Amino acid sequence: MSTKHLLTDDIPSLLKQIAIPASTGMFFNTMYNVVDTFYAGLISTQAISALTLSFMIFFVIIGFGYGFSAAITSLIGNAFGRQKNHLASIYAHKSILFFVILGFLLMIVGFYISPYLFTLLGAKGSYLQDANDYISVILFGTIFFMINFSLNAILVARGDTKSYRNSLIIGFFANLILNPLFIYGFLFIPAMGIKGLALATVLIQVFNNIYLLYKVLQTKLIHFNKLEYFLPHIKIYKDFLQQGIASSLNMLIMSFGSLILVYFVSTYGVDAVAGYGVGFRVEQLMLLPSLGLSTAVLTLVSNNYGAKQYERVYEIVKKALIYGFSISTFGIIFLYIFGKFLISQFDDNINVINYGYDYILVEVWIFYAYIVLFIAVSTLQAIKQTKMIFYIALYRQIVAKLLVSYLVVIYLELDFIYLWMAILVMIYSAAIFAFIHTKNKLKLLCK
Repeated sequence: MSTKHLLTDDIPSLLKQIAIPASTGMFFNTMYNVVDTFYAGLISTQAISALTLSFMIFFVIIGFGYGFSAAITSLIGNAFGRQKNHLASIYAHKSILFFVILGFLLMIVGFYISPYLFTLLGAKGSYLQDANDYISVILFGTIFFMINFSLNAILVARGDTKSYRNSLIIGFFANLILNPLFIYGFLFIPAMGIKGLALATVLIQVFNNIYLLYKVLQTKLIHFNKLEYFLPHIKIYKDFLQQGIASSLNMLIMSFGSLILVYFVSTYGVDAVAGYGVGFRVEQLMLLPSLGLSTAVLTLVSNNYGAKQYERVYEIVKKALIYGFSISTFGIIFLYIFGKFLISQFDDNINVINYGYDYILVEVWIFYAYIVLFIAVSTLQAIKQTKMIFYIALYRQIVAKLLVSYLVVIYLELDFIYLWMAILVMIYSAAIFAFIHTKNKLKLLCK
């Protein structure tokens, strides 16, 4: 159960030990989504667009999972840093049922709002049916997604990102087999089309539940000796909510921000929505190492802040920013050279390719701002100062995004690429503010 090495080992080495497995896992997770997009493209361009619409709802589910998962990691990490191992174990036990309840609530809300959101985003007829077919299966599997988030949060608090990486690698290869099996049918398995994509995803989550539970049980943080440890507890749940609600609302706001973008992108047509969806997937590949770094920052800062090793906290953030900027530079160069080729692998429609590449040409220059935002948010989560995360997200995902999108698309009626130029300016302004705020918080708390 010991995590003392997180307080003493060389920081660059720790960042690599945690970030590389996390990034590798995220790579396979993104490739998993890329495979889904590829098979959706084999069905039709409309299927890709339906998948893009459904992803907006799916992102809400994932957003709450990531938000509360970061909260659990921070609480357990801080408890370890203060050498309160029993408290860390209590947090771990209580988080399981908490996430099950959260998953059930998200499933109910998702079934209610998804048809209205799809209609609002311009889906109708068979387009609307495809989106509803996909998301309905995903929603039934929400609880399994949430259980994985709770189990992974426990492992990440201990610096273990390898277990989740392994589950994502296995899931990727399983998806390669299950997708065509469920889409086209085989023997007694009927052809399910776009529903098959969703069913494969849910089944893989169930398999991951079993594997991650096994890994968590090995840590001894969770056991079944006292089943009452799993039952709800008002004070513990209050801690989860206080720490996790801002982060979850941040992710929820991000999903609304995505809906705003899809709404305005849809004014350019179905091909534009498909191009944006493919371009977004390709872009995510280059952001994965940065997301891995943010995971490492959350783990290391939460443990070292809990142990009051403030100089190490500063060093962790500094090193992570340096590594992140280096990785971003590589990503920019790579996508400028290979971006159009990668997009063309998903759809041979020239309009879709052009829309996707226009998106990439501008988006790559936001990578530096994303690095700052990711690391700032992880740091604020780790030191339990999450309130400003919500306001930063509200600005960049709703208020500013709505204003610049309306100005570019509706008022000025500019071409597709200018929408992303305006988004670039807006995100950099958010990143600069996040950096200054995080720096000031660290100065105040780490004296």
